[in-house]
Amino acid sequence: MTVAAIKEYLAVPRDRVENFHGKQLVYVSWDRHLLFAAPFLLCLPPETPFRELVNGPLAMLLQADPDAAAIDWTKVEWLKSNQPWTPDFDASLAANGIGHKDQLRLRTAGLNSLLAA
Repeated sequence: MTVAAIKEYLAVPRDRVENFHGKQLVYVSWDRHLLFAAPFLLCLPPETPFRELVNGPLAMLLQADPDAAAIDWTKVEWLKSNQPWTPDFDASLAANGIGHKDQLRLRTAGLNSLLAA
């Protein structure tokens, strides 16, 4: 998009990983669950174990959905950057190849109660 300015315009992105004091941004969304209008944005250290992400902030954020208690995390289908992906729950985000501003999506077959018709 073209910018019309009266003087030189220098855009400085403020969401660079250097600005998060050793943490990184990770987006997570739950496909076919419209209770959540947009992906969750989490700020986590890259050494966070994936299991801690799932059992901690992600579980707390999803609990508002009526299907949340029925999630079988061993059967969740994951996508990373829109590609099928299998996480290692015992490895860190970094070891799982999850970088700054990556998006994770989860799909739960059979748990689609809020799917739009």
